[in-house]
Amino acid sequence: MTHRPPATSRRPTSLRGVATLAALVTLVLSVVTMSTLPSSDETTSAAGRATTPTVPTTTVRSSEQNNPAAAADGTGNDPGTRQPNSSAGKARKVHRLADHPLLSGSNHGLPEIDCALPAWRDDPEAAEQFFTTAKDCLDAAWEPVMHRHHLPFRSPTLHFPTGDSFRTACGTIEIGTATAAYYCKGDLYVPYSGLQTDQYGNSPGIYLALFAHEYGHHVQELSGIMDAAWDHIYRLGRDSDKGLEMSRRKELQAQCFSGMFLTSQVGTQGTITQQMFSAAWADQLSRGDDNTETRKHGSNAHYAEWWQTGARTNTLADCDTFGASKSAVS
Repeated sequence: MTHRPPATSRRPTSLRGVATLAALVTLVLSVVTMSTLPSSDETTSAAGRATTPTVPTTTVRSSEQNNPAAAADGTGNDPGTRQPNSSAGKARKVHRLADHPLLSGSNHGLPEIDCALPAWRDDPEAAEQFFTTAKDCLDAAWEPVMHRHHLPFRSPTLHFPTGDSFRTACGTIEIGTATAAYYCKGDLYVPYSGLQTDQYGNSPGIYLALFAHEYGHHVQELSGIMDAAWDHIYRLGRDSDKGLEMSRRKELQAQCFSGMFLTSQVGTQGTITQQMFSAAWADQLSRGDDNTETRKHGSNAHYAEWWQTGARTNTLADCDTFGASKSAVS
């Protein structure tokens, strides 16, 4: 995949000076000096296109929290004073949502990387090996995409907590059916007891989709999308209708990123098989807010539809949940 670099404009400016010396015999010396201003890179973001999936699907529930890093205007799009990356040579976060450069007009997707996951075994040690390798695969898939869009990249830190709860920078998290995995500011937690292996058994595709969802939050964190989303959530009120809607948009985008990853790896020389992909696809419709009392993740149908959107197209622009209609993120 290739990326069109930011437009570069060169605006030459010349200064001309002529010095004339007079002696007994007239002598004229003309000196011409040319100077050119250095070029400036300009990146312009177009509005992301809204995508409304039409085919219902399914996924494993997950949980995520973070804290905002900068202010926003509370409208669903960051204010115009926030500029996208202004230099192709500097990787930095961009605090935008629907018009984020990662999404805006980008027909790019995730590359095939021949992810060689170990065979799934129903025990904590094997699960740690499985998810550690999965993280390496996700790193290899997302790192070139982030670099292409001049965004920073670093691998998340994995944790495999035990017990009934675990502590994070976002607070103490209780392990249960609603928290199979958790992401907080660069740390990705996968408690084995939260995976519900007694229910799902030997279903590595389902566990991988869950993990790829949480990694999707890491992509949001690295890119600046997470900060921008939380800016709005706190301004609007975490439990207000608009605040909950913003939370759903954030979660549903992670769903779309998860579907992108799995579909990009099926049919390669790796070990992610069509059977694993089909199991993840079939599982999606059973997950979402229909099973809980919250409204933070999206209905089962939408939680499924956005995963399918990423899985059908493997296109970043199609994961613009922030530019989607309200009816597509209920």
